[in-house]
Amino acid sequence: MTTTILILVVGVLVVLTAVYISWRAGRLDRLHIRLETAQAALDAALLRRAAVCLELAGSRILDPATSLVLAAAAHEARTAGPDEREHAESDLSKTLRAVVGQERFREKLAEHPAGTALMEELDTAVAKVVYSRRFFNNAVAVTRTAQRRWLARTLRLAGHTDYPQFFEIDDAPPDSLAAE
Repeated sequence: MTTTILILVVGVLVVLTAVYISWRAGRLDRLHIRLETAQAALDAALLRRAAVCLELAGSRILDPATSLVLAAAAHEARTAGPDEREHAESDLSKTLRAVVGQERFREKLAEHPAGTALMEELDTAVAKVVYSRRFFNNAVAVTRTAQRRWLARTLRLAGHTDYPQFFEIDDAPPDSLAAE
């Protein structure tokens, strides 16, 4: 009888351990899906910001030199490879702050028929980049923590995937956009 109870207890422990390991693997899988979704949202937000900057540069509201600098920065951000992307996106943020920080920038936009709508679109695109990057970096932190747990490392629950990397850019909005 004690052998039967011992086998039953060991069996229950094995089943509970298997359930726990399966739950941890499922959680890690869900975190990777969340990370991929956050990456896609961040990519979309960055592309949208670059598109709005290109639209602003091509609107003929700005002087030609400013338009050229803004268009070049937006183009670099859109076409940058994975290794240069953070740098190119930071450059676009700095260029955008310089453009929006120009004297009489809001007055120039207000004089143009599509200027107000373009400014609202730019404000929305810049805010989405900030939020998307924060959400992505949060997902990276949670996923990295889950991958570093001893059970995940020992049983290779994450497979052979590398630790996800944070996306660090200068995404501070221009002062006039942040104030609104």
